[in-house]
Amino acid sequence: MKVIVEADGGSRGNPGPAGFGSVVWSEDHSTVLAEVNGAIGTATNNVAEYRGLIAGLAEAARLGATEVEARLDSKLVVEQVSGRWKVKHPDLAELHREAQRLAAGFERVSLTWVPREQNSHADRLANEAMDAAAAEVAPAAPGWTGAQGAPTRLLLLRHGQTELSVQRRYSGRGNPALTDLGRRQAEAAAEYIARRGGIAAVITSPLQRAYDTATAAAKALGVDVVVDDDLIETDFGAWEGLTFAEAAERDPELHRNWLRDISVAPPNGESFASVVDRVRRARDRIVGEYSGATVLVVSHVTPIKMVLQLALDAGPNILYRLHLDLASLSIAEFYPDGKASVRLVNQTAYLPQP
Repeated sequence: MKVIVEADGGSRGNPGPAGFGSVVWSEDHSTVLAEVNGAIGTATNNVAEYRGLIAGLAEAARLGATEVEARLDSKLVVEQVSGRWKVKHPDLAELHREAQRLAAGFERVSLTWVPREQNSHADRLANEAMDAAAAEVAPAAPGWTGAQGAPTRLLLLRHGQTELSVQRRYSGRGNPALTDLGRRQAEAAAEYIARRGGIAAVITSPLQRAYDTATAAAKALGVDVVVDDDLIETDFGAWEGLTFAEAAERDPELHRNWLRDISVAPPNGESFASVVDRVRRARDRIVGEYSGATVLVVSHVTPIKMVLQLALDAGPNILYRLHLDLASLSIAEFYPDGKASVRLVNQTAYLPQP
């Protein structure tokens, strides 16, 4: 299968807030097969252009393409990847190697320079990413909340699919492995987060499904995995492995009360009130240790909801009203003055289809 990849990247300041965008078209340029973009913090135009090509080639590979016609409005990237120009800047050397590695995976790859006006789709995606990059690197302003200082940004990633999640069963301290789809979800999330860049640390729940999801991201980012036991999922006690209906049938009155009162615990289990206390401890440790940085936190649906609850200063009912998909990404920020904000909830656009 042959596809057309259009890629672009840019920086507002060179270096400055930077982002990239890529779109994969069918061979006849009639159908968009995939789109991808990402903010990469502060970088140069050339770095962003390379990241656009790399992302486009990765998407083409994911789609199973065997031939790629890549169109860019960066003469430098086209000539360097084609082998006609030398790579002199050390910041581009690794990106050049990655682009060539991806290109080698296809039967045929051609790179063509096009004028910017012929690359408008990728340009739009890159500008959307630059808008996000500008928001990420801009100095904090008082705004609506009056928050001051540089926030600690927590990227909250839920683990990938397991057999218990497929069956919609309570999955707390049990340790089911990721399914094949769960592993693909973890890899897709890792690729997306790596394209964002700027991650200071990866911190995870000790349970295998979260640890394996975190390991995929840490490998893509080139950082180590740190385990924090306070990020573990709720202990559902005797309800572990049961469906909602089965738990309600087993302990009807207790189950009803549990849904109304966060101080109520399942039989031999843990109350949501206890969970929020330890999640708060984990949040405070992370914000204290990584002040002003961006940290990837890999955990489970309940702890992630509770981090969002803390950021929103919301009541406990939010736990029942938020929906977080498997391997979804949310973002919460915590400021030095104690204020907080939520920037994103339940992003899943990067995930493979079941």
